[in-house]
Amino acid sequence: MQFFFFLVSGGLVQSCGHIIPESPVLALGSNFTALCILNESCLDFGNIYANQIIWKIKNRVVPKEQYREINRTVSSVTFNDTSSLATPLTCNILADGQIEQNIYGIAVTIGLPPEKPKNLSCIVHQVSKLTYPMICTWNPGRHTFLDTHFRLKYRWPQDEFPDCIPKDVNNSCTITDVQFFVNLEVWVEAANALGKAESDHLVLDPIEIVKPLPPHNLSVNSGILPTVLKLSWDNRISGAVMQLKFNIRYRTIGDTNWMQVPPEDTASPRTSFSIQGLRPYTEYVFSIRCMKEDGVGYWSDWSEEKTGVTTEDKPSKGPPIWRIIDASDSPAFWTVHLMWKALEPFEANGIILQYEVTVRAKSSLSSPAEKCNVSTTNLTLKLPNGTYEVTLVARNRVGASPPSVLLIPASNSKAPVKNVRTLPKDGKLWVGWTAPNSYVLKYVIEWCLVSNSSDCIIEWQNEPGNVQGTYLKGNIKPFKCYLITVYPLYADGQGSGQSVKAYLQQDRPSKGPTIQTKKVGKAEAVLTWNHLTVDEQNGFIRSYTIFYKTVDGNETAVTVDPSKTEYTLSSLSSDTLYTVRMMAYTDEGGRSGPDFTFTTQKFGKGEIEAIVVPVCLAFLLIVLLGVLFCFNKRDLIKKHIWPIVPDPSKSNIAQWSPQVPAKHNFSSKDQMYPEGSFTDVSVVEIEADDKKSFSEQDLKPFDLLKKEKSTSEGHSSGIGGSSCMSSPRQSVSDSDEGETTQNTSSTVQYSTVVLNGYRDQTPVQVFSRSESTQPLLDSEERSEDHAGGGDSATQRQQYFKQNGGQDETNTDRPCFERTRQITPTNEGDLVGFAQLQISGHGSQPLGLGLEKSTQEAALPDVLQTSIEGQTVRPETVEGNPPSVDEMPKSYLPQTVRQGGYMPQ
Repeated sequence: MQFFFFLVSGGLVQSCGHIIPESPVLALGSNFTALCILNESCLDFGNIYANQIIWKIKNRVVPKEQYREINRTVSSVTFNDTSSLATPLTCNILADGQIEQNIYGIAVTIGLPPEKPKNLSCIVHQVSKLTYPMICTWNPGRHTFLDTHFRLKYRWPQDEFPDCIPKDVNNSCTITDVQFFVNLEVWVEAANALGKAESDHLVLDPIEIVKPLPPHNLSVNSGILPTVLKLSWDNRISGAVMQLKFNIRYRTIGDTNWMQVPPEDTASPRTSFSIQGLRPYTEYVFSIRCMKEDGVGYWSDWSEEKTGVTTEDKPSKGPPIWRIIDASDSPAFWTVHLMWKALEPFEANGIILQYEVTVRAKSSLSSPAEKCNVSTTNLTLKLPNGTYEVTLVARNRVGASPPSVLLIPASNSKAPVKNVRTLPKDGKLWVGWTAPNSYVLKYVIEWCLVSNSSDCIIEWQNEPGNVQGTYLKGNIKPFKCYLITVYPLYADGQGSGQSVKAYLQQDRPSKGPTIQTKKVGKAEAVLTWNHLTVDEQNGFIRSYTIFYKTVDGNETAVTVDPSKTEYTLSSLSSDTLYTVRMMAYTDEGGRSGPDFTFTTQKFGKGEIEAIVVPVCLAFLLIVLLGVLFCFNKRDLIKKHIWPIVPDPSKSNIAQWSPQVPAKHNFSSKDQMYPEGSFTDVSVVEIEADDKKSFSEQDLKPFDLLKKEKSTSEGHSSGIGGSSCMSSPRQSVSDSDEGETTQNTSSTVQYSTVVLNGYRDQTPVQVFSRSESTQPLLDSEERSEDHAGGGDSATQRQQYFKQNGGQDETNTDRPCFERTRQITPTNEGDLVGFAQLQISGHGSQPLGLGLEKSTQEAALPDVLQTSIEGQTVRPETVEGNPPSVDEMPKSYLPQTVRQGGYMPQ
């Protein structure tokens, strides 16, 4: 509580008020009224009155509706429900200056009255043969939030005993000494500040509530039979005090479930008991308890556990046997792998020493059986094809087990099971099937783990012929695929196995398929992939989904059957890059494989051939037509591309002068021309293309060729003016008539040569006409006879003798020398267009004959003649024909005079 006081003038300090009731204990939910009473001595001193009082609960102002002013010194506050009441409750007042002052305060306790104790029970615990304390317990009821005291009261009908007060807890109390065979009245009393309560009274004889100590010194001994064990023990309560009955329980080592001897077999007082029906050669654990024979009272605790082992006995059943048949190298033999399971301890009934295997052919029962004794659980035999009966016996120290029989038929000819199915259930894999109509002796369930990394190791189990489903008893792992096969076994054979694959638990594939292209076309692509391995599947593959898209396009999905490994995408764009991936799905989800890209072709199948083949055919057709055209127009083409050139070898120009030697051997001195040996030579070149007649105005005089110029441009050789000098190709007439344009190639002589005498020799004039069959050159064919109007002397040609020849080193030089056209000033000058002064020296005359090789190599000159004279066309030397550009177009007639100009 907190108080404030006022200082009185006399120096005495006193309180100005108080609250009643002082420190109340209130029941939760009840009504409560408190009064604040002011002292009279403080009224005048401080001007304090009841109407100024303010009530607070834990510094929270109580609403004024709950105030009541009784008089000027007393104010009350009322709470209809104490559930909202808290401590402390204070009475306050506003003094001068509106300062709140605390007058008085109280602590309020809220709680509940005690309930009636319930479920009072007592039990007498045996501590020793003479000590029997009694412990009573009860239910104290609800929590009162107050200090509540409990007392255990008991009495005999005439005597009362001191109360038993609990020490540590409020619901238990121990009475150390009780008397048997006397009724005792017992009850419990509870009290707190709000009231008291007591339990129902319990009247009993303590002997009826005794819990005795369990038997001790328990021992287990083997009996005469392998299925019996004998128990013995000591009781720790006197038979004079009470008679007991017993409970005996036992279990095998490793088992958590207890088995119990029937209670009626142990309902009488005893200190030993023989337990029957146990399994041979099995270790058991035993425990025992006791209570009052009539069932009144409590069972004692279980005694300490003791173990015992039954003796050995013959195995109770034969080992389960099965076989695997492999094809042998020889088709007439089988390789049979026999395998069996070790018996469980409760079936072996001892230590198995060996197994006896007997194999007998069914086709010949009289043939001796083959026997094998092994200590392992498998045996491999090589047998001829046929049907065999295999018998297996397990032996221990006591005897042999019943035989296990297995038929090895030549074929599985009996009815198989149907509708094999699996179901994961309670963390195990359940296998079910539909039984055949025939009677089945038993079933063999065979299974193995399907894996890429190891062989399928077969496990198996036998099941009775009357069941149609069982749990696999092996270590079945999740996310692994198992191949399960069910065989029905009959007394005279077996049915073929029916298989199914199963998973205890599935998951998403560990990876997705890797996709590739098998063939890519213009608008389609053939995709291929490999199935995921069993270790990668983690479940049954239900479907594949192919996702493909272009670089900037939307992704398209296609669902594919899980059995397929190839799919063709169609309606693709040509010459386009695609990205494709594949996802594999199980029941638990899917996983995608890596991305793969491919580009469709620009042209489809056959499109290139459809373009190339017609083009090639058209080209071949054009070429063929061109060849045919050229073949039909070969004469025209030959004329324009490679015209016929006369063959000099067929010309008889070499016969112009038979007296001329065929060969000339000139020395270097003979080839030298003395100064002044030649007269001036004038050569006129007239273009053959000129179709007009020559006139006097069109001709001009031309300069004489000097010796030096003749020497630098080329030397004459052979016939002067015919082989190395310009020859006349056309004759000029005095008239302007059109006869100059007349083509005389067919009637004009090739040449007319006039030979003058050499040094006092009489010249011989020879007229020769060419016998050549070669056609004339183009310039020759267009030659016109221009010599008709001139003097006959001016149109003759003469042979000349010449002392020197051209140097052999200069034979490759051009044979024709062209000069600028010269237009004569008058008609009389036309006869002097060609002037040649020749001086010979030496005694040998100049012959006109040429070597045969020179004649064959040289191009024949076209010689033109007129009515009055003849013209000579020079030929080439040493077989080097002049080019078309170098050939003279035409030449005017030459007149040669010895020692000057000859008369015309």
